[in-house]
Amino acid sequence: MGRDCKDGGRPVRRVDKPWGWELIFAETASYVGKVLHVARGKRLSRQYHRVKEETLYVVEGCILLETGPAGSETSTRVGKGEAFHVPPGTIHRFTAIEETDLVEVSTPHLADVVRLEDDFGREGTSAP
Repeated sequence: MGRDCKDGGRPVRRVDKPWGWELIFAETASYVGKVLHVARGKRLSRQYHRVKEETLYVVEGCILLETGPAGSETSTRVGKGEAFHVPPGTIHRFTAIEETDLVEVSTPHLADVVRLEDDFGREGTSAP
């Protein structure tokens, strides 16, 4: 009783973002695992990855997933218990319809981000 549960696990790395935050809980030469928290009404960059491949799972909340080039994108609501895959080269953006937590697993190419549009002035960069 009362035993401290922290007994040998490794700490996670928190990265604050203008849309919320991410916790990187696994980072190896083969894969990366993250938890992303996106604040209600915030959206990530319209972006694509040259090499990075990712799959996301909605733990809580709901997002609007946009894929495809601006002007001809398709929009899909993705909610709790659903997942989606983003192959390399896929233009994508997601917006939190409500406070949303996602788990992302991806290849380890964290700097592979080509931002086409961004609400926070980060177009054309891979800045956090």
